[in-house]
Amino acid sequence: MPRRTATMLASTLMLFALLCVGVFIKVPYSEMSPGPTVNTLGDSHGEPVLSISGHKTYPTTGHLNMTTVRVTGADYDMNLLEAVYGWAAGDNIVVPHENLYPNGKTDKESTQENAEEFSQSQESAKVAALKQLGIPVNARVIVSSVVKAGPSEGRLHAGDVIKSVDGATVTDPADVAKLVTKHKPGEPVEFTVVPAADAAEAERANREPTTTAKITITAGKAEDDGHAIVGIRAGTDHTFPFPIDIKLADVGGPSAGLMFALGIVDKLTPENLTGGKFVAGTGTIDDSGKVGPIGGIQMKTIGARQAGAEYFLTPADNCASAASHVPDGLTLVKVSTIDDATKALEKISKGDTAGLPRCSAS
Repeated sequence: MPRRTATMLASTLMLFALLCVGVFIKVPYSEMSPGPTVNTLGDSHGEPVLSISGHKTYPTTGHLNMTTVRVTGADYDMNLLEAVYGWAAGDNIVVPHENLYPNGKTDKESTQENAEEFSQSQESAKVAALKQLGIPVNARVIVSSVVKAGPSEGRLHAGDVIKSVDGATVTDPADVAKLVTKHKPGEPVEFTVVPAADAAEAERANREPTTTAKITITAGKAEDDGHAIVGIRAGTDHTFPFPIDIKLADVGGPSAGLMFALGIVDKLTPENLTGGKFVAGTGTIDDSGKVGPIGGIQMKTIGARQAGAEYFLTPADNCASAASHVPDGLTLVKVSTIDDATKALEKISKGDTAGLPRCSAS
């Protein structure tokens, strides 16, 4: 066999062997890539993303797009070849698997957590938007969850509205823990609650609930320091003056909160927030309107620009990372609150972009 042919054959076999090795060797990495963006002012799968009834709404134009990131699943084992390809691909990021799924989190656990965070982000977006518009929102303390096999299992239920503990009115979830820990393990703790079903029925009928129940729980003992516990997690629920419905399938996590809130504000105000411009963004939001950081910011800016966005509302704590790799034609606008975001949108709609607070890499 000629030496040239033998060399080519050996090289081909070696390349084939390396490819096989790359396919069969698993590595502890996951991949992130730009995901789809959705206009919160528009439709998704044939249905409006935001629906408001019982209150006057106004026509909207332009885009207020929420952005997403695609990630490989928690149970997916990436091979070496995929990792190398991901590192080489300009719009993808390969990161340690532990960064996305700490402590061995499974796909099922991740999906459940993302669904809970997404639901909470919708609730906070509604609260923040209405507060921004000066529309009152009522808050109440509820049972968020009940610990399995805990003292309250079968007695209290998720969604029960907690009116008082031992006769003391509660107005904040922290009040519940303070009142329970005044007891010793084994002592009775009396809850006055509105059962979840009655609370939901009263909300549908737009009236105050009239049914309450007194339930006595025998306090258990915490494993860490022995203080009294009743085996529930208290949280805050809100009653809104009119229905606001958010529908968006196949999305999880808390990072769409800001864009949902801005979409609600736009629909409830006669002024057009975007002026017809294409604005995208991201950021968590709490009930007070504070905007928090998110993960995968560079993937989101890439996805936004690919969709046609010209401006990107960026949480202040993500600015440095986002500014280190800005897609051409995209302006990063720094925001810390919903008020910052609405003021920035006013400037964008009027074309007064010189005064926009912009992200910098430092």
